[in-house]
Amino acid sequence: MSLDTATRERIETLLKSHRVVLFMKGNRHAPACGFSAAATNTLNELLPEYHTVNVLEDPEIREGIKAYGDWPTIPQLYVEGELVGGADIIRQMYGSGELHALFGVAAPDRTPPEITITDAAAKAIREGTANAQGLALHLEIGPDHSAGFQLAPASEHDIVAHANGLEVHFDPASAQRAKGIVIDWVSTVQGEGLSLKFPGAQEVKSLTVQELQQRLAAGSITLVDVRPAASRAELSPLPQARILEDEGYEALATLPRDTALAFICQRGISSQGVAERFAAHGFSDVYNVAGGMMAWAAQTDPGALPH
Repeated sequence: MSLDTATRERIETLLKSHRVVLFMKGNRHAPACGFSAAATNTLNELLPEYHTVNVLEDPEIREGIKAYGDWPTIPQLYVEGELVGGADIIRQMYGSGELHALFGVAAPDRTPPEITITDAAAKAIREGTANAQGLALHLEIGPDHSAGFQLAPASEHDIVAHANGLEVHFDPASAQRAKGIVIDWVSTVQGEGLSLKFPGAQEVKSLTVQELQQRLAAGSITLVDVRPAASRAELSPLPQARILEDEGYEALATLPRDTALAFICQRGISSQGVAERFAAHGFSDVYNVAGGMMAWAAQTDPGALPH
């Protein structure tokens, strides 16, 4: 792959102008692919500021950066003009502490968190991992308390917590956020699965559409619509609703922690999970709208229901 002089000069100017540059899809606040999201999530843990280049907006840079560092994929992290690597290498260096050293920040606290795994959750985990030879259970917890379990090979740099005869592997940031969590197995109308409860997290309360209507009329609650654009096209958002997809978690997380928040989706399922994340993040007055927009439409405008 050849690299023309003009593009090379543009890349070199970027690298000389910023100590840390991430060539990625999207930007730091709105990554446009999973690998770019993984890279920014990691860098955000360590750096208050770094420069990003959205290659989707610049085809010349998108192809040119691959030739410049002889690295075929996006994202790519450069520090002081030197290629560090892509998303996997960034994550590996973060787990080992090498990324902390590179940026001159304190080494990560590697103390395993104290966690609780209920008997029901332990039974489900053992059954689910019975055939996972050579794989470990990893739990990643984001800054907004979103959480995800996955089975993956263990790393020598994992922080490992033990509870109820089981091991759970963490990266450094997730380990800090996991302190005091309770991992349980729950059954709800939405289905069964592992559930996390964070210390001090408030319970999410249910709100009927009639109660929501009253609260909105009184101006005593903030409504957040968590649906993707396709669902909002089927049933238009309420005029008072703030759109999670437009504003993002970070903006909404700056609200006062005693703000009364109601979350709504199409049927009241995905909004429950989002509501739980805000409750875990310290919000004390959180509601999920039972039945979602389908229930709202049925009560207020049955003709608007999608067929």
